[in-house]
Amino acid sequence: MGVLYEDVVLIRQPEKPGDPSVITVNCPDKTGLGCDLCRIILLFGLSIARGDFTTDGKWCYIVLWVVGKPTTRWGLLKKRLLEVCPSFYSASVLYSYKPEFQQPKPPDVFLLKFWCYDRKGLLHDVTEVLCVLELTIKRVKVSTAPDGRVMDLFFITDTRELLHTKQRRDDTVEHLKGVLKDAMISCEIEMAGPEVTVCSQGSSFLPSITEDMFSLELPNKHLSGPLGLDTVSVTLDNLFSPGHTLVQILCQDHKGLIYDIMRTLKDYNIQISYGRFYANTKGNCELDLFIMQADGKKIVDPNKQNALRSRLRMELSHPVRISVMSRGPDTELLVANPVELSGRGRPLVFHDITLALKNLDIHIFSVEIGRHLIHNREWEVYRIRLDEAGGSFVPWSGIEEGVRKTLMGWD
Repeated sequence: MGVLYEDVVLIRQPEKPGDPSVITVNCPDKTGLGCDLCRIILLFGLSIARGDFTTDGKWCYIVLWVVGKPTTRWGLLKKRLLEVCPSFYSASVLYSYKPEFQQPKPPDVFLLKFWCYDRKGLLHDVTEVLCVLELTIKRVKVSTAPDGRVMDLFFITDTRELLHTKQRRDDTVEHLKGVLKDAMISCEIEMAGPEVTVCSQGSSFLPSITEDMFSLELPNKHLSGPLGLDTVSVTLDNLFSPGHTLVQILCQDHKGLIYDIMRTLKDYNIQISYGRFYANTKGNCELDLFIMQADGKKIVDPNKQNALRSRLRMELSHPVRISVMSRGPDTELLVANPVELSGRGRPLVFHDITLALKNLDIHIFSVEIGRHLIHNREWEVYRIRLDEAGGSFVPWSGIEEGVRKTLMGWD
């Protein structure tokens, strides 16, 4: 089967102000394609208001109604969406499906190192620049000297794969200087060698925390609130369709909701044959998904059904884990999110954490970002030591609530 390359991804802008833009994807199917597309949409800061998914197992047709913002770079978004669609061989103006038997090599890791004078919102401003430049933050280590100077170590990869060139590095430094201005003392970008990469893994020490924070099981205690378990309903039905298991989900909307569902199904190697999603103006969401296992069969095993139901409820009620605690005389903010089996972390987490703290007028003393294997699952953990003397006093509950609202898109 062939398709015109320009028709693989189409983006139609709204006719009326306030209406959503419509993204259409028409390409060969693969398990996890919906997850990859939704991850990019989340990375660009868009929210999905409605969606339809259809596939025959070989070819898929996806329509997403998304709410953008004035700064959305639609041309770049289309390019990134095209890159995750199954590859095509060119034949004149037509492209044929190319089996994905080649695994891409891991991207090169670079070390962005700079000294600067501390100020409110510094880390968020730097993070925002890196996001605009499509530089992905893999690890961060930030420390503050007694004289108020800050040393930032960002371990980054380049989506454009150009950071090995002098022009790309110089452009990055100039963008950072434009934001930091006189606060910047020095800035360097270099390839991260093996010895540097080891140092980027972060401390193996994690503070004493409750088991519930990293639990993948439903807690015994009753949880309430916007993302409490009582607001998430997941039902599985094998009677409605002769060839598929119907999954029906009712829940409260949050930023990255569809991504959270898709990454869970991708990790379980489950295919969606047909899906429909809708979020109303009150923030309530309804999803109908007709799914099957990799072998093309329904999910009939009660244990597998319960495992999938429980995991979906947990992922939708706790897509990120947040805790504020004492670390000696200091206060530490701990944020964690599960990593996809493909190795990808949740987009924009550090960006949103720094934005929330900036809005709360809380200064950051030090940061460590690392990955840890907890309960046989890899987690991306953000450990942020707060400088409560340098900003406004906010109670722990206020810090946790402010960070959660920003991460969930409720601010």
